[in-house]
Amino acid sequence: MISQWRLRAAFAARLSEMYGREVPAYTTLVDVSREVNEDVLRARGAAAERLGSIGRVTAERHGAIRVGTPTELRDVARIFGALGMRPVGFYDLREAAASAVPVVSTAFRPVDADELARNPFRVFTSLLTPADPRFFDADLRSRLETFLAGRELFPPELLALADRAEAGRELPDDEAERFLQLAVQAFELSAEPIDRAWYEELEKVSAVAADIGGVGSTHINHLTPRVLDIDELYRRMTDRSIEMIDAIQGPPGWEGPDLLLRQTSFRALAEPRALRQADGTVTRGALRVRFGEVEARGIALTPAGRALYDRLLTLVDSQAVARPAADRSALARALWAEHVPGSERELAPQELAYFTYHVAPDQARKSDQPPATIGELVDQGWLRAEPVVYEDFLPRSAAGIFQSNLSGEGSRHTDQEGTAYDSGWLSGAIGREVLDPFALYEHRRSSSITQVGRELGLDLDGTHA
Repeated sequence: MISQWRLRAAFAARLSEMYGREVPAYTTLVDVSREVNEDVLRARGAAAERLGSIGRVTAERHGAIRVGTPTELRDVARIFGALGMRPVGFYDLREAAASAVPVVSTAFRPVDADELARNPFRVFTSLLTPADPRFFDADLRSRLETFLAGRELFPPELLALADRAEAGRELPDDEAERFLQLAVQAFELSAEPIDRAWYEELEKVSAVAADIGGVGSTHINHLTPRVLDIDELYRRMTDRSIEMIDAIQGPPGWEGPDLLLRQTSFRALAEPRALRQADGTVTRGALRVRFGEVEARGIALTPAGRALYDRLLTLVDSQAVARPAADRSALARALWAEHVPGSERELAPQELAYFTYHVAPDQARKSDQPPATIGELVDQGWLRAEPVVYEDFLPRSAAGIFQSNLSGEGSRHTDQEGTAYDSGWLSGAIGREVLDPFALYEHRRSSSITQVGRELGLDLDGTHA
């Protein structure tokens, strides 16, 4: 029998192999990421594994897919449910992007700490929003929804195997192999001809809309390795004459602790596709859709820490407008140095980031009475604090990656009122609760505090003071 986490690891590995065959530059990205990680490990030693073992970091991937309807999204949830992955977080890229990106998103991932340590594969999944009149008028919406209703992305056999794997949390070897074959095939780039006129009509609205609703299938849009030094990765990829997007998205590179998530990518490549013309003939063309992303993960921030991050983004924006000749990265670094604590030791007492706590082995046997607060226990060496890795995404960063790889800005009618979507709506669309990432991080923190309190015979309330 093959357990869920082994299915997840095998699926991530096979998807990576498939994507490398289809997008050779992705293989280069993986190779350079591995080289950078090895160099960082040699240079920093154990400190390089502060946010995850090198084995986890090397194996880590996140993918991105796009679907058109709630029914398709529910099917995706069944497939990833088979792999022990649940929907976490709600991201509205319509509001986060300057370009027209008419999607809302969630991420399917493991949620338990041990499952994340075994294999943290995650898939950022976007759902098209045809009901939003800022992007689609009534006629286009009707035709788009009719087109989407007429396609089948996932074969019934795949979905049946997925349901069996989720219910039993494992599959027999032969069924596991069949499930993996069908699942990987479902996300390959289709060779079926694309209706050129239909695709181009949607592309005028948004290249993302065309990629979702202009074809009869779905595919992996990008696949992302994790790197320990994304600035060095960016330099090495550029040195290999691979065109990268203009900037690294997310927090700046600075002297303090790594926070949240930094991402960049090489630009979407022109890939040959079969295009069906109005007269029915099929010609060869090219579309720019898929790209290779890379990420560096940091410490998960609390709601207060996230509010500080969002405030600093706004300050960077305003300073960049006031000083257009200034280097944006330099502005961000200066603001971070001014407003963000420069060490892990300062983050926790201010309740800005999540840590788990563990009794130091030599302290558990001491006969003297331990202090009564988390802060004192850490300061006096009774406990060690371990940062919680940020496992999720940033809507503005995701939007920045998307729009940096679009073929055009698209169109958005700002005089129209947008259709409201939120986490509750998305939960209903999927038929599963979209989990709150903050609640997941807080559960890990509070569970660790309960455990150390039990070991030390203390009643700890979770505050640092």
